[in-house]
Amino acid sequence: MSQAGRKILADKIAKYRLEAGLTREQLSLLLGKDNSYISKLEKLRVNISIDMLEEISKLLKRNIYDFIKE
Repeated sequence: MSQAGRKILADKIAKYRLEAGLTREQLSLLLGKDNSYISKLEKLRVNISIDMLEEISKLLKRNIYDFIKE
């Protein structure tokens, strides 16, 4: 995925996370990840797998398509 694509995805994760009323740490812990995982995703420091994106979309009650459409 291009850097621009990763930025779009990271911005949408942040947007939907905030709409769900979750902090970065809370979402990380719900995913069973280190409490800084979402922070690293949103700051483009780590890549995301399709499987993890699917888990995040379920937790945020979104369709995975919501994250990849422009």
